[in-house]
Amino acid sequence: IERVRHINDAVQHLELAVTDTSLRKMKAGQSLLVRFIDSDDEVERWDPYLRQQWWPVGVTRSGTLLVERPASERLEPRQYLSLLGPIGEPYRFRRSLRNVLLVAYNTSPTPLLMAVPALLGNKVQVTMVLLGTARSYNTSHLHPELEIILGGDGLEWPDQVMTFGWADQVFAVTAPDDELLYMSRLMQAVRDKRHDIPRNYIFGVFQSALACGTGACYACALRTNKGLTLTCTDGPALDLTRLVLPTTL
Repeated sequence: IERVRHINDAVQHLELAVTDTSLRKMKAGQSLLVRFIDSDDEVERWDPYLRQQWWPVGVTRSGTLLVERPASERLEPRQYLSLLGPIGEPYRFRRSLRNVLLVAYNTSPTPLLMAVPALLGNKVQVTMVLLGTARSYNTSHLHPELEIILGGDGLEWPDQVMTFGWADQVFAVTAPDDELLYMSRLMQAVRDKRHDIPRNYIFGVFQSALACGTGACYACALRTNKGLTLTCTDGPALDLTRLVLPTTL
């Protein structure tokens, strides 16, 4: 960790000096699996046993990788990390893209943020909807051209019909405790507002615990209408029209 900067009371940004140049080329949607190292003897810390998943939000001009973490974590410059990555595939945006809708429900929108500057730079209009506990996320440090909508406790917000009709693509992230159920409820909300949901229109961004990150353990496998898919290698953004989602009331 080269630098730690507290953005606000809830968020801090870390600049990571990485030795692997491929990490400086990470794209939106890709993440890192992180474990701390005791710098004196270069021994990895195995508590917690599973590595943490960290989401980059950009690359600085000096080539350091910018990562967003909760301000409650005690992180300091000159701490050493063991990184596995890049994990996952970049978000698959359409070429003819004009409007993108980003949705965060009961979780931080951090996994979605790296995409915002590039989309806005390509003249794509981006709207972010914050729902449930995500409404408490402080957005003051985000790009001023990013439109922010604050919704309710559930998966509702003003002018939903217009929002879903306006969006060329939707990317949604939810609390990781029951992602499939939340994604199923979101799909139901979309069905209620528009008759046709084409493929590659709405993606769920999954944050399920990753044991290996390489597709070897199948701990992150999800069922699709054509078999199993792996969050770590095929995700994190998966087309919700192809996933087998639980039935909701």
